[in-house]
Amino acid sequence: MSKARSGSKLRGKAKESRPAWKRFFGFLASPVVRRLILIVVTVVLLYVLWEGMLTLFGYGLIIIAIALGSLVWVAWRRQFSVVKHRWNWVLGGISLAFAVWGIISFFPGEGILRQATLGGTFGQSIIGDSNIVGGLGVAGLVLLGIIFIIPRKSWNAAKNSWRLLTRVFRRRPRVSFPRRAPAEAIPLEATSPEVGAVDEVEAKPALLPSPPVWQSEHELILTPGGWHLPPIDILDKPAEVKLDRADIDQRARLIEEALVSYGVEAKVVQVNIGPTVTQFGVEPGWDRKYKEVRERGRDGSYETKMEEVSRTRVRVDRITSLEKDLALALAAPSIRIEAPVPGASVVGIEVPNTVFGSVALRSAIESAAFQKIKARSKLAIALGKGAGGEALAADLTRMPHLLIAGATGSGKTVCLNSIICCLLLHNSPDDVRFIMVDPKRVELVTFNGVPHLLAPVVVDTDKAIKALRWLSQEMDSRYRQFAQAGARNIEGYNKDRSPGEELPYLVLIIDELADLMMTAFDEVEHALCRLAQLARATGIHLVVATQRPSVDVITGLIKANFPTRISFAVTSHIDSRTILDMVGAEKLLGRGDMLYMPTEASKPKRLQGSFVSDVEIERLVYFWGNQRQIEMSSVDFDEVAERPLSARIAAPPDPLLEDAKRLAQEYKHISTSFLQRRLRIGYPRAARLMEALQQAGLVEAAQPERES
Repeated sequence: MSKARSGSKLRGKAKESRPAWKRFFGFLASPVVRRLILIVVTVVLLYVLWEGMLTLFGYGLIIIAIALGSLVWVAWRRQFSVVKHRWNWVLGGISLAFAVWGIISFFPGEGILRQATLGGTFGQSIIGDSNIVGGLGVAGLVLLGIIFIIPRKSWNAAKNSWRLLTRVFRRRPRVSFPRRAPAEAIPLEATSPEVGAVDEVEAKPALLPSPPVWQSEHELILTPGGWHLPPIDILDKPAEVKLDRADIDQRARLIEEALVSYGVEAKVVQVNIGPTVTQFGVEPGWDRKYKEVRERGRDGSYETKMEEVSRTRVRVDRITSLEKDLALALAAPSIRIEAPVPGASVVGIEVPNTVFGSVALRSAIESAAFQKIKARSKLAIALGKGAGGEALAADLTRMPHLLIAGATGSGKTVCLNSIICCLLLHNSPDDVRFIMVDPKRVELVTFNGVPHLLAPVVVDTDKAIKALRWLSQEMDSRYRQFAQAGARNIEGYNKDRSPGEELPYLVLIIDELADLMMTAFDEVEHALCRLAQLARATGIHLVVATQRPSVDVITGLIKANFPTRISFAVTSHIDSRTILDMVGAEKLLGRGDMLYMPTEASKPKRLQGSFVSDVEIERLVYFWGNQRQIEMSSVDFDEVAERPLSARIAAPPDPLLEDAKRLAQEYKHISTSFLQRRLRIGYPRAARLMEALQQAGLVEAAQPERES
């Protein structure tokens, strides 16, 4: 205590020993005196400059005082984040303040302001010399301020007003299809000319069932070939599913608490809400090491403190190993961890939503991602939306072939339907033709009414094999045409052609590959691999789906020629490895939840596939079916030569065949293992030599043993 008193006495003596002018300036520099001086200077300036400022700004000084007070409050409370996050409110408030300043400038002033308005000289410059122009300017400032403050509601109001005006002033009638009785038939001669009737070609009566009622407010696009493309509102408008934000925040806290309870420091830094799953971006924390440090205090006692020695980032493996524990903490059936998320330094934890939402095909088509691809390619397809709600589209010409797999009911057929509908919405039969193979006989037969089909939907397995032969012959024929025209691919060939001379793209759709592989394994595998390797330049693309992704259906040769793959929910991780070369598809939720593996990506991306209903498909088929006055060429696959294209050129004889024949003559009994040992070759080659010896009659074929 005596030491503390002596120290305070010494400091007091040091202050008294300072010069008087230093103590005076120190007094002036104190915070209280500085603020008092600032207030006095401000009052003096206002008193001296009051008349000039009132003449210049008028009653706008009140607005200036409010603005300065707001700035002082923000600086005093250090609320700069409010200005950063609510910048639109700041701009809107400034615009509305200028509008109020302009309004008071319409009234004449008195006294000091007798030569100007109540808004002063500055306010008079806002409205100008004309009251009409000034009124329009003030109205524009008010509108601009409202747009800045409530931008989303302003945009919706403007959009609804525009729709109302277009409905009132639209002159052309809306395209509509009335509802008729199901048994009633509609002849094509009676269809509206809006659907694209052609007078030069005599219409042949055909019978089509009437679809559900729908109306279009868009102009129909007429192609050079005389076809009308369907409007986008032939598809239903999407219904949005809103999730509870409080539930999402609660899950984020549960993830952080669960990781901390297992000794892993991490923080949820981003949340991407998707239609089916929500991806929580977790940033790994630090593993810190401490040591105890003892320090002696002023009173002579010792205090123990923990001092940080080193820290290292938490390993990603420690987070991924807690997958089941996190699923338990979140009460989720399963979660998927993506470590790391491509393009971000976070670990993505994908948790199923409490309410599942679907992705309407129309919303995916109207997205900017799809429109960007559609601008440069005819074969743009809308796949769906990712885990963060972002739309994803792809170009079939760049894939160039697509392999789809998944268990029954996981969404394969809906994915095929959405791909077909995307192509039908934006391409006429002059641009794209289809060959559809549906061994199940119930899925793709709905599209039998569209003129894009080269032949009716193939449901017979033998006819499907003939279709593969015809497609291979068509590929060879197109290559000969390209050689004569000096073109490298279909784009170069169609570049300088008239609309009637262009070659259309050919898209082969196979709904169930397993049935074809069971019927004719060798020929189907050879035809698919040959088309996948060579057909890209000729405009032929394959979309193949199967519900049995096993190695006897998706062979290594087929998988190597289909680099772009989609996997829906499968039954085991073995099937997931077969289709994607990695696990993960067995944890999908079904109902359109899929993993998309593009050609250029090293890891699959999780998507919720786009959904198209049966009613929408019926409308689309009805729309195209009513334009069948334009005759399109068809193909009869039964006329294809019976010789299978998979017949390979006879392989040259094995150089060791003579040595094997000599051994067969020298020894009475030989076997495959005997040839292995004597000729020092592998088992497959020895088996082939053994078969050649049996065909030559030098060795008797082994008889199967009878069970006793």
